[in-house]
Amino acid sequence: MPEVENGLLRNDVYRRPLETALSRLGVSSGWRCVDVGAGNGDVSVALAQIVGRTGRIYSVDIDPLARDGVASRAAEFSQVVAITQAAEDLLLPEPVDLAFCRFLLMHVNDPATVIRRMAAATKPGGFVVIQEPITSAGRIDDTAFSMEGALHPDIGSLLPSLVWQSGLELVDCWAESQAWAGKGIVSGYLEHLTGVDPGDSPVILPPLVTAIGRVGEMVNGIRGEIPSTSTTEW
Repeated sequence: MPEVENGLLRNDVYRRPLETALSRLGVSSGWRCVDVGAGNGDVSVALAQIVGRTGRIYSVDIDPLARDGVASRAAEFSQVVAITQAAEDLLLPEPVDLAFCRFLLMHVNDPATVIRRMAAATKPGGFVVIQEPITSAGRIDDTAFSMEGALHPDIGSLLPSLVWQSGLELVDCWAESQAWAGKGIVSGYLEHLTGVDPGDSPVILPPLVTAIGRVGEMVNGIRGEIPSTSTTEW
């Protein structure tokens, strides 16, 4: 979905799949993470609060103003490195434990390239987490959503294959959405986003698909599967 000026509003609506993913991975203090396409920064801040002062967040965005705003907020909780960079050109000074993006692939020209760059920036055994919507699956009074400005508005439906085809081990993948009728956070989010008050009409927000990929070990320059002795437990 497009960026929303009030980050807390989007946090309330889409916070649950974010928290589910971070909890599933066991993200904790000391992790190195990159938030690709940081936007208004809610993911960077959430990660910074978890990894703490011993961790580090790379907040990457093509817009330097957005990047600086995110860095300022996240720096209250963790070490933050702000980088102005296109997702397709992602290059970090060190490998990270977690590469994360949300509502990004739907807007880039080549989603597969972005996933490969995220994987390349992640250390062996680390994780790539991607969250993207299936826009047309959303409904307002049984009328399908559309998003003319997005290059790939339904890319969420392709995430499992995109992650797998990039050479990552597909660890988990699921979809979540929220539904409502009448006044509430869901209808308020929709009105803020579109300027249209849905009134009492039933609303189903576009499902957000979360895909978790794990980066394999390097053997002769080729990534393979993580060996069974990996310290990561599931």
